[in-house]
Amino acid sequence: MTAATEAIGKTYPATTYAVGREKIREFAVAVGETNPLHLDLEAARAAGYRDLVAPPMFCVVFCGAALGPALFDPELGIDFAHLVHGGQEFDWGPLVIAGDEVTTEVSVKDISERGPLGFFTFQSVSTNQDGDTVCVGIWTNIVRGA
Repeated sequence: MTAATEAIGKTYPATTYAVGREKIREFAVAVGETNPLHLDLEAARAAGYRDLVAPPMFCVVFCGAALGPALFDPELGIDFAHLVHGGQEFDWGPLVIAGDEVTTEVSVKDISERGPLGFFTFQSVSTNQDGDTVCVGIWTNIVRGA
């Protein structure tokens, strides 16, 4: 794991995700969200939004493409077959609205071992088309038998 720890601070190319109205609805339905701001365009507009509002955890959708290269980076040597989800933490900024373009950059925040477990922690920073930070995520992944 020593070689992998040299990758702490490494940043991966940013990805941009165009937030679609139907993707927001699909996500809301999939997670059992019933708030009309996520499902009903007229309700969202009546509440003062230009379009549907993404639920906060929609960040997993626009961060997904940005996290992929980090998880499969040969320099890190993550054994994906033994990877388990360790945890997530998020700090949210302005709401994400259908029509936004969200750009996400991922970096390696920490790599460590605890016994036979390898811990790989990534940070994602997502900004909208106006330059506002809409979400900062900390993604912890554990590799068994590291």
